Amino acid sequence: MKLIATMSSGFESVTAKELQNLGYDTKTENGKVYFDGEYEDIAKANLWLRSADRIKILIGTFKATTFEELFDKVYAIDWDNWLPLNAAFPIKARTVKSQLHSERDIQAITKKAIVNKMADVFMRRGRLPETGAKFQIETRIHKDQVEVTLDTTGESLYKRGYRVEHGAAPLKENFAAAMILLTVWHPEEDPFMDPTTGSGTIAIEAARMAKNIAPGIKRHFLFEDFDWFDNKLLEDLKEEAQANVKDVDLDIFASDIDGSMIDIAKLNAHDAGVLHDINFKQIALKDLKIEGEYGTIITNPPYGQRMSDMESVRKLYKEMGEVFATAPTWNKYILTSDTEFETYYGQKATKKRKLYNGSLRTDLYQYWARH
Repeated sequence: MKLIATMSSGFESVTAKELQNLGYDTKTENGKVYFDGEYEDIAKANLWLRSADRIKILIGTFKATTFEELFDKVYAIDWDNWLPLNAAFPIKARTVKSQLHSERDIQAITKKAIVNKMADVFMRRGRLPETGAKFQIETRIHKDQVEVTLDTTGESLYKRGYRVEHGAAPLKENFAAAMILLTVWHPEEDPFMDPTTGSGTIAIEAARMAKNIAPGIKRHFLFEDFDWFDNKLLEDLKEEAQANVKDVDLDIFASDIDGSMIDIAKLNAHDAGVLHDINFKQIALKDLKIEGEYGTIITNPPYGQRMSDMESVRKLYKEMGEVFATAPTWNKYILTSDTEFETYYGQKATKKRKLYNGSLRTDLYQYWARH
């Protein structure tokens, strides 16, 4: 099967590298990484990818410039190989720079073509029952090129199943993990720090990564309900993953000025199985002492969209610049949407990476002492 991993724009290379480390050959496009696999690989990718949003099966790809052509080519797909007669199959549609530009019509035509095909194959009349498992289908058209996909994930992969509490505008788990994967942090040698930890996501993802905890080990996937999928494959992969969790001593520090956020972060860390791997502390950033020769700081401080008081945010950036300057041999990664960040922090970044946190354009300001 041709499989697709999707991710936030800007993290394509991170997800591609994760897949390559799992043993797959990859091809990258904007927001997507393609790879080939069997049923077991659907389970493996969903279970292990830290930076991806979801895993889809590419069911059909073709060119269509008219609705008649779209109908005929969707109808031509062997839908009975994928869908049982009672499948519930909602349709999503997306179109960019294409002659077919009505997403509602693309949705309706796709649905009609599948219903007609299933009715013909199963010799049914009228509506299909749609009382069974959910099979989420999407028709995406880009420059008249159509991709019809089946989602295997369900709720996005950022939902790891451990975050019970979060503060305002929390960072998604897969976004936090992808930022960590961009660094050269060596967990068993170097300390790791997030001094504006909020609900603890960055520190928790760092600890789970260092301990080799599979990100999807506590959650349910859509493919588990597919009648053609053997769930023993997933059970075996989860057992193997559990057996390969590492028992390591970690130096991970997470702090926040807000004591109630530290309480929330501890709850989340407990549910994520890493409470004892992270040193949580309530402390103002300006009072922070950074010790140790080398280390990695990743942080997502409050920014404009999350705090109306830009003055206090920019004061925080200035304090951050002063405190971080006391650790010149540490690598630092700071995520913010404030384009004036470097001015207030007091230093130009080694590299800036444009990322999208949801629909919000942000930059990852990277300060490298070594790489």
